[in-house]
Amino acid sequence: VQLVESGGESVQAGGSLKLSCVTSGITFGASCLAWFRQVSDKGREGVAAIDSDSDGSTSYADSVKGRFTISRDNAKNTLYLQMNSLKPEDTAMYYCAAAMGELGPARTNSYEYNYWGQGTQVTVS
Repeated sequence: VQLVESGGESVQAGGSLKLSCVTSGITFGASCLAWFRQVSDKGREGVAAIDSDSDGSTSYADSVKGRFTISRDNAKNTLYLQMNSLKPEDTAMYYCAAAMGELGPARTNSYEYNYWGQGTQVTVS
């Protein structure tokens, strides 16, 4: 199993970024997928999750609702996170994660995710 994130970079406050996570080795359409973020001296925070095709639910942290959108492209086995109106407090390492199946409904409890990427750094100044 591999999850490879990309798209992180330095951006000005108010700007936008789109993160991607290309996956392999998982049953993509049947898995709940999520984005988490972590600042070095803090715990990992759930940002957004999207459940399997059969469930279709999404969930967002209150801090990103209305600004971030999680989506998936089953044809490309790729998870996305569109981030708009970025704030300095969004600065973190962003990780994608995959559960072994659907969670019904989508949620971001890190212990429920089995596979993790290496992360991509987002810096907002």
